[in-house]
Amino acid sequence: MLRILVAFVMVAICLESYKTVKAESGNEYTLESARTSLVRQEDTIIFGLIERARFPINSPTYNQNNISIPHFFGSLLDFLINDTEAIQAKAGRYVNPEENPFFPENLPASVVPHYPFPQFLHPAAALININKSIRKMYLDELLPMFVASGDDGNYAQTAASDLSLLQAISRRIHYGKFVAEVKFRESRKDYEPLIRAKDREALMNLLTSKSVEEIVVKRVGKKAMVFGQEVSVDGDVKGNKYKVDPSVVSNLYQKWIIPLTKLVEVEYLLNRLN
Repeated sequence: MLRILVAFVMVAICLESYKTVKAESGNEYTLESARTSLVRQEDTIIFGLIERARFPINSPTYNQNNISIPHFFGSLLDFLINDTEAIQAKAGRYVNPEENPFFPENLPASVVPHYPFPQFLHPAAALININKSIRKMYLDELLPMFVASGDDGNYAQTAASDLSLLQAISRRIHYGKFVAEVKFRESRKDYEPLIRAKDREALMNLLTSKSVEEIVVKRVGKKAMVFGQEVSVDGDVKGNKYKVDPSVVSNLYQKWIIPLTKLVEVEYLLNRLN
């Protein structure tokens, strides 16, 4: 039955090829094209938050002592992530350098023809993966901020919405590898001395643009207001009630997504010259 559930979820989860780094000419990637991709990913994350907010916390979904799943030790969420990633790997999802699995150990190889993605990232730095930290942040800090308490028994649906949202957040944060590579290529003379000196603080300062970060935080809050409004048939907005509190989306970006993206950028750069 659980295997059928996984298959059902796989049909529901779109295996899109996220070729969102756009080249203006040949293999020349730009900071502007990367930013355009990040803006598009905001929509995916906000809609993911709205979808997850349909369900209460449903704590049994995250019970690490779940012993009802044959030959698997862990929560229902972990089971769904593990088996879904295995199927998606066979379908070629993780051939795309933008995708980073939560359980990378022993993922099966792709069994289908796949797009020949260009090797834009530096090989020694491309394997950076902080999904363990992302998963912990999501379960321990983010979920309690916007999900109602309670239990409606929809554990499979809850896990499926968790998975979709986790993958979207992970993709956004790990996109920092592409941003770092673009910035490095555009200002190599500024970055190389700091990389050789292993100066994390200086690299973080060089990467940071407070004005851009403030714009992002404001934009995602406004998007959450627009996307999350309750609208009637005649087009009237029903008060100020939102499916997800816009402040939650702003806080998600300000407290976690932006800092973790910059962490990925710094880690990538520290391995860029290897």
